[in-house]
Amino acid sequence: MATITTRDDVELFYRDWGPREGHPVILSHGWPLNADSWEHQAFFLATHGYRVMTPDRRGHGRSGQPWHGNDMDQYADDLAQLIEALDLYAVSLFGFSTGGGEVARYVGRHGSGRVARVGLISAVPPLMLRTAANPGGLPMKVFDELRAASLADRSQLYRDLASGPFFGFSRPGATCSQGVIDSFWLQGMMAGHKNAHDCIKAFSETDFTADLQRFDKPTLIVHGDDDQIVPIDAAGRASSRLLPAATFKVYAGAPHGLAETHKTMLNEDLLAFLQA
Repeated sequence: MATITTRDDVELFYRDWGPREGHPVILSHGWPLNADSWEHQAFFLATHGYRVMTPDRRGHGRSGQPWHGNDMDQYADDLAQLIEALDLYAVSLFGFSTGGGEVARYVGRHGSGRVARVGLISAVPPLMLRTAANPGGLPMKVFDELRAASLADRSQLYRDLASGPFFGFSRPGATCSQGVIDSFWLQGMMAGHKNAHDCIKAFSETDFTADLQRFDKPTLIVHGDDDQIVPIDAAGRASSRLLPAATFKVYAGAPHGLAETHKTMLNEDLLAFLQA
């Protein structure tokens, strides 16, 4: 476990697993989670010889909780500062959900000179919000209600998300894990209240179309076709159309939180992609 301090004086926490000489991999987490949400993948890849870093985004987990800078541009700049501080080259970047937006914006703002491969896992690009140009997105009402629930009782919101749509536990016949629900809640409550609230706007209203158009490295897109949080048509499938050379994998029946529910499948797909 280690930290760096950004140029605007925010401490960023990150885990650093595996051999230092291993191919570097960074896993960027979703909202309102932190590095712990990637534990299955980080452990698996590290045991296969990769150096795996899982940072807590600013405002989340064990990182600092600044009042300002809770937006995709700053998230991407923080990622750039981590990569530069660790002097990483040929790094593979994988982003889950909001983390997929962070990775996309990193490439858009900082280029791919230090990047070997990119992965978008249940990721929010190209744009979650419904607009005239993006009729397949979700209406603003969805995100307004999410903000209202966060302000009213965010502890209950996180319990409801985890026990319901995030992991697909609300589906008939689903096997519900209380441990997974508790872990989601705990990670959510570790995030700063203001930071988590601001992040809703960041992941829902940021348009990553231009960022995706700058992708020039091998790209993996993974999305579940029963994702109730980031629907596949406006996200994974839309990104795959913008990136026709990308490898696009659809997990049949998988929910948003497939890094947990389909961890074995995802682990093997990430490893195969890295070894290709």
